[in-house]
Amino acid sequence: MTTTLPDPTKPMKIGTRGSPLALAQAYETRDRLAAAFDLPEAAFEVVVIKTTGDDRAMIAADRPLKEIGNKGLFTREIEDQLLNGEIDIAVHSMKDMPTEQPPGLTLDCYLPREDSRDAFVALEMTAISQLPEGAVVGTSSLRRKAQLLYRRPDLKVVEFRGNVQTRLGKLRDGVAEATFLAMAGLTRLGMLDEVPHGAIGPDDMLPALAQGAIGIERRSHDTNTAEMLGAIHDDVTAHRLAAERSFLATLDGSCETPIAGLAEIDGDTLRLRGEILRTDGSESLSGEISGPVSEGADLGRALAQRLLSRAGPDFFDWG
Repeated sequence: MTTTLPDPTKPMKIGTRGSPLALAQAYETRDRLAAAFDLPEAAFEVVVIKTTGDDRAMIAADRPLKEIGNKGLFTREIEDQLLNGEIDIAVHSMKDMPTEQPPGLTLDCYLPREDSRDAFVALEMTAISQLPEGAVVGTSSLRRKAQLLYRRPDLKVVEFRGNVQTRLGKLRDGVAEATFLAMAGLTRLGMLDEVPHGAIGPDDMLPALAQGAIGIERRSHDTNTAEMLGAIHDDVTAHRLAAERSFLATLDGSCETPIAGLAEIDGDTLRLRGEILRTDGSESLSGEISGPVSEGADLGRALAQRLLSRAGPDFFDWG
């Protein structure tokens, strides 16, 4: 098949949300495609799409995300425009993506994964252990909140939503004494100086599933775009996400469930670690599984089923 390439007269339209991080991810996608096919930037157009989630998050900035809707709130309008042909591809943060795509859309291209770890960010402290008793920590992540309270039930957690810049501003304004950010976002925004003491290792705090990974969605029948995306696809990231997203799907994970996990590959072996927590942080169940890289999805399901058998039916509903 001969791939038809975009050009400045008919650019490939790349759909994205409008936050600085979302734009950075769209530009990274554009730059990788341009480099792979020796095309000018003008052969691509980044299209900013406002989603229902963006609007609701702005109106209800102090309410938990689970109260304004699920992950699909931040993708629905983008996917509608993709299905309608108004854009050619959509760029997403994979940790925000539902585990299933709408009919007619395919998500099978992933860029090389950035640092998957969380960063502890505070003006005066360098680690969670240094927080004084009763300190206020800001986070919008139910997963981070549960993990933190499991380790430090004395702390007070407050809602802390917004993009990276907004959350750092709230920290400086004294809304909280500390917060958490994803290392991948800070790296892509060139803001690693905000975390001079580095990241939290996964042995201390497992990250969100698929954190640090960028996925590119296309129309299922668009074989020309599939050919182009194949040139920038990263197999290692795909294998890791197959395990992590299978684990999440089996647990029926959403924004309302505290779930963490990380898949790592060493040679032909994939190791998956996972954790589920009660929403108030009063209990944590964790485990790990290893096997062939090619069986990542099966490993994810198996580990999820092990944890579910230990948790019981009301684990996520209590608290």
